[in-house]
Amino acid sequence: MTATPVTPAGPSPQPRTDGAAPAAPDVAVVVIVYNDARRLPRAVESVRRQTHRAVEILISDDHSTDETPEVARALAESDERIRYLRLPHNSGGCSAPRNAALDASTAPYVMFLDSDDELPPQSVELLLAAHRERPVDFAMGAVRRVRVDTGRSSLWMPGLVARRRTVEGIDAEPELFFEHLSTSKMYARAFLDRHGLRFPEGIHYEDQLFSAQAYCLATAFTVIPQTVYRWYVEPYAASSAASISNQRDRLDNVRDRVHVQRLIDAFLAESGHEAVRPQKDYKFLKHDFRMYAGDLPLRDDAWLTGFAGLLVPYLDTLAPEAYARLPRTERVVARLVREHRLDEARTAARGLGLPVGPRTVVRDGADRVYWGDTVPETEEARRELDLTEEGVEAGPFAIAAFRHEITGLSQLVGTCLDLTIRTYDPLLRLPIGPQIAHLALAPGPYRYTVAFRLDPVRPGVYEGRVRVDPARARLPLQGFDGIRHPVLELRQGRLRNSGPLLAPRDFPSRTTWVRAYGGLSEHRVTVGPEPAGAGRLQVRWQPAGPTAGIRPLARALSHGPLHRLAALARGAVG
Repeated sequence: MTATPVTPAGPSPQPRTDGAAPAAPDVAVVVIVYNDARRLPRAVESVRRQTHRAVEILISDDHSTDETPEVARALAESDERIRYLRLPHNSGGCSAPRNAALDASTAPYVMFLDSDDELPPQSVELLLAAHRERPVDFAMGAVRRVRVDTGRSSLWMPGLVARRRTVEGIDAEPELFFEHLSTSKMYARAFLDRHGLRFPEGIHYEDQLFSAQAYCLATAFTVIPQTVYRWYVEPYAASSAASISNQRDRLDNVRDRVHVQRLIDAFLAESGHEAVRPQKDYKFLKHDFRMYAGDLPLRDDAWLTGFAGLLVPYLDTLAPEAYARLPRTERVVARLVREHRLDEARTAARGLGLPVGPRTVVRDGADRVYWGDTVPETEEARRELDLTEEGVEAGPFAIAAFRHEITGLSQLVGTCLDLTIRTYDPLLRLPIGPQIAHLALAPGPYRYTVAFRLDPVRPGVYEGRVRVDPARARLPLQGFDGIRHPVLELRQGRLRNSGPLLAPRDFPSRTTWVRAYGGLSEHRVTVGPEPAGAGRLQVRWQPAGPTAGIRPLARALSHGPLHRLAALARGAVG
């Protein structure tokens, strides 16, 4: 698809004030956009403020229908380094606008930027220096992911970019398949043209195929540890506005991801890189499949059936050694999905990344322990569902994996709840008879606990009732703004075992307003299931009223030189 260059209307771009002719661009930065007039200026400005100035900026518009054309034209008018291209019709993806701008660029190196992200100021300088230090096909750096909802940030795949090095082909470090972003890299234009390497049009997850091809075709590439891309993530964006990777609730999304994986597999075979297939398969299981698996507790039966129908035929083609590298719970979920034991897969998925055990286990004649209530029939299934040596049966009491589920609830006043809790101990780690449990919650430095009794229902299953009011948890004077997940503690002498408390998905959230410290502290407290993942019981505090306004000052008092005065104040009003 060919983009149409758009000539800015109005005054000409600002000329250089030093009388010199514009420098020929060293690097082309392609900024793709679709209906994103609000964030486009931020992205473009991040390129304009690069410490290396000799860049051309190509805004490639996938035929936006909002104010993006007007905003893009104004940006092009403001800087002679900016060109605006507009596709004649919407392509529905990232590939066509990137390819169109790549073909229109003139610089010997090229980078890609999405309109909702940014480049840190030295990105171009750092990556270009890596190319000039030693001729390579591309250079890549670190990516910082920033959550829009919380502002928290973290490095994407930090272990892969922790040290500077030049890699002599992907066979030397096939684990780099995990870093499949095209936006973290600066490519030599000659390398892309020599191999006719462009983004595949008409499909989603184009970055994964493009990056796999680039890795396999490159003779050498350089990795630098500095951050070269700032990726803004909106995990709870509305489905219509969410990025493709965040639309995991759509079965078309699953179909697209599997399709791209098959294209990658075909390319590995055709290009003679089948030796890296197990590593690529492990990447798919650990990253792509893991994202869907974490959402399984949210999905209904019809979705699970469609999901398995799309995914299982592909899962059955993956290398056994890729499965062998997975953590045990992920192996269990994958095996249950492959066997179409979908309700069990949904149950198992609530333990992904958490110390949550199964509801039931079964032993075979050799005293091996397996997930579920039937001994697996095949050797492969027994290997994947075997829990004997994974700390479920053996190991210290503190790391034993119990399972605590809320099976009943009733609201009293505000956030005060009567909970019925069922604890599963299928490996019989607890002594016979009633158990004393503690429900614990700690917003800030103060710990709120409620003791209650768990009575045996049958071997390996206990049940009890507890009255809990998260609003009674003591908060710091400066207030608390955050989320906590109550845990259930079991004790054997001095040993403690702490595990998450799983809430029913239909648990309706409760909200109340809470005052403390003689009315000086006010919060909005909400109790309910977490909206994603395992669905743990969740409590959120939001400062309100005077607390929201004075919180920065109170925090300074409690952490700064006047912390003693803050302690006295807490005692006076407590």
